[in-house]
Amino acid sequence: MAVGKNWYSYFVVTDEPDDPADPSTAAGSNPRSAPQRVSDVVSDTEAETTFSKPLTGSIELGTVYDAAQIGAPVHGYTVLKVAEMLQSEHIRTLPADVKRKSVMVALDAAGVKVAEIVEDAVRRDRALDTYEKVLRQSLEELRAETAAENKRIEDEIAQRLNELRARIDENNKKSKSEQDDFLAWQARKHQEEEKIAEAVSYFVSENPITTTRIVNDQGGADVR
Repeated sequence: MAVGKNWYSYFVVTDEPDDPADPSTAAGSNPRSAPQRVSDVVSDTEAETTFSKPLTGSIELGTVYDAAQIGAPVHGYTVLKVAEMLQSEHIRTLPADVKRKSVMVALDAAGVKVAEIVEDAVRRDRALDTYEKVLRQSLEELRAETAAENKRIEDEIAQRLNELRARIDENNKKSKSEQDDFLAWQARKHQEEEKIAEAVSYFVSENPITTTRIVNDQGGADVR
């Protein structure tokens, strides 16, 4: 049934103990005498929660509840409503037992059973836990995919690095080979020039042939 007036209008705030002479308040007969176990109120608390549609990314809690098909009942009382009531300025500073009794009065006046509130709480908790598992599984899958992709990239980098280093080594070998060939040619050139210089020295006073070695910036030797 719908609530006809503000829920706090139904409050009965009292610290007086229940009348022991009243059989309705005897131990075990008053459903509001103490909080009950969940198993006494809601059955099948291990039922699996399923979502009516896939959820991805950062989802609002309301969206999670909607996807789990947890809607507000006609009377409007959910565990979230009760939590809001308990934080109301009207009762939030009261003792726990007084707060419980006050909320119970409001629920009774609205025709709401405690089992409905506890069942709503359990269903919402299941939905949140299930969605957390979905997010964790998605995160683990992403981590695995990322690790595999990073490994492939690292392998590609290592392979490419080896290829580039091989090219560097090949270039250095080529340069060294060219330098060795050049130095060998210089040596033959020097021998040839000395032979020519000796031959011409018999006919001129100043020898025009250059035979002096000059070390160049490549580590070789030029002659003048």
